[in-house]
Amino acid sequence: MIGILSFLGFTILVAVISYFATRTTDEQTSDGYFLGGRSLTAGVIAGSLLLTNLSTEQIVGLNGSAYTDGLSVMAWETLAAIAIVVAAIFLLPRYLKGGLTTVPQFLAKRFDVTTKTITSGLFLTGYVVVLLPVILYSGSVAISGMFDVPTLLGVADSTALVICIWGIGLIGSVYAVFGGLKAVAVSDSINAVGLLIGGLLIPVFGLMAIGDGSVFGGLDVLVSANPERFDSTGNAGQEVPFATIFTGMMLVQLFYWGTNQQIIQRALGAKNLAEGQKGLLLASFLKILGPLILVLPGMIAYHYFDGSLDSSDLAYPELVRAVLPKPLVGFFAAVLFGAILSSFNSVLNSSVTLFGIDIYKQHINPDAPETTVVKYGKIFGICLALAAMFIAPLIANAGSLFNYLQEINGIYSIPIFTIIVVGYLTKRVPAIAAKVGIISGSALYIISQFWLKNKFVNEALADASAKGITDVAQLKLIEAEAYPHFLHIMAILFVTNIIIMLIIGAIRPRKEPFVLEYTDQVSITPYKYVNQAGILICVIVISIYVYFAK
Repeated sequence: MIGILSFLGFTILVAVISYFATRTTDEQTSDGYFLGGRSLTAGVIAGSLLLTNLSTEQIVGLNGSAYTDGLSVMAWETLAAIAIVVAAIFLLPRYLKGGLTTVPQFLAKRFDVTTKTITSGLFLTGYVVVLLPVILYSGSVAISGMFDVPTLLGVADSTALVICIWGIGLIGSVYAVFGGLKAVAVSDSINAVGLLIGGLLIPVFGLMAIGDGSVFGGLDVLVSANPERFDSTGNAGQEVPFATIFTGMMLVQLFYWGTNQQIIQRALGAKNLAEGQKGLLLASFLKILGPLILVLPGMIAYHYFDGSLDSSDLAYPELVRAVLPKPLVGFFAAVLFGAILSSFNSVLNSSVTLFGIDIYKQHINPDAPETTVVKYGKIFGICLALAAMFIAPLIANAGSLFNYLQEINGIYSIPIFTIIVVGYLTKRVPAIAAKVGIISGSALYIISQFWLKNKFVNEALADASAKGITDVAQLKLIEAEAYPHFLHIMAILFVTNIIIMLIIGAIRPRKEPFVLEYTDQVSITPYKYVNQAGILICVIVISIYVYFAK
């Protein structure tokens, strides 16, 4: 009961502060509603980016992966720091120079409106089919596990999961659709502090639990008991083999942190380039500390529960409930609830932005006033949220949550990233090349991962069965070696699509070279220490990898 009361108290406090903080905003317009009127500062951007990423699909999913594979999965966090540096130095100046409010708007300027619409459609499809349901599902797993909702309500685990999904979804929908990005950003900044504090408490109490009250004693026990799990270089059969960090891993990171509307929208709302770069660099530095929150607890859970949990996705919520004092469980659940809402709100707000500006205003009602665009954007957001709430329970049988999320995202992430890269680095590749790149990239990835992969893996497992191989670890390795890792496939298709687009550009080039014009909407004077800070962050990341490599 104490945990529930502290949960409700902190949640209500954040909601009240966010409400009064946004009462002074101007009347909502499409840009003002979606982007907060380009007024976000470095601290707000960094906190917002951090919390948007540190939601339960990361906290539950990545700790679940660490429970299974150990330290090697930290690549999803540490390499993100390098990707954010690239976004700060190379991408953000171009976005703000062009006065962009959505990433697809650049594609409209560089290629044509049809390319922008196709891209927006892909983003929206990925959000409703993959990302929003995963956020709701993982959040529900966390909340249900921490408060033992099935016992509390006297219902089955599956019923408790559905109740949590709809509860989170309805609250998040109201918050995002009727609050706008500034309300989300304010609450993000408050919750980010709580999440950092609460997130760091989990490994502290976890190490104390296995170290007889000593944090460092617990760390010694953890390392000595399973030294092989403290290897930064993953092996074949694990979720992140070492070779993948040089292929698809960096492509995924650059897409997510540099072109994904859900993430980059916060930086697009910066008051000027310097503030945007400082915000991104601060977020980048904090990502280096990410494994303390997103990887170490999963490794502690593996030792604490002796690898006996029914599902790796239960590792984090079960550890929280086992090692945190009850009042702190309530506080952390409230902070985690804020993180869930943050990611859900961010994706939903980005979806409303894409639909309102890139689809409704562009194709359905070009003469619509701002208030009408906002109105129909909100209606679309509500429909999107409802669809996600129906889909979310179906993810329960998807296997590794985080791996599932990253693999399915490849359907749209790499094709979109490919045409953005070609769009920025070339001047005469035509619009038809972008359309072919998107369609071929998505189609080839679907064929690869949902047909060819299944075919080769099933044949390999059938052959192993015929030979009498039954060892689980050996079968897992056979399955991994039967077909290239999905991150390698992403890299192969990325290069393939670029070659296809360049060939089309050579055969049918644009008549006039593309020039990105400065719209003079915000100052694009860069932060004076952006290069030095970026180099320092990259050196720290590489040093961490070298130190833990075995």
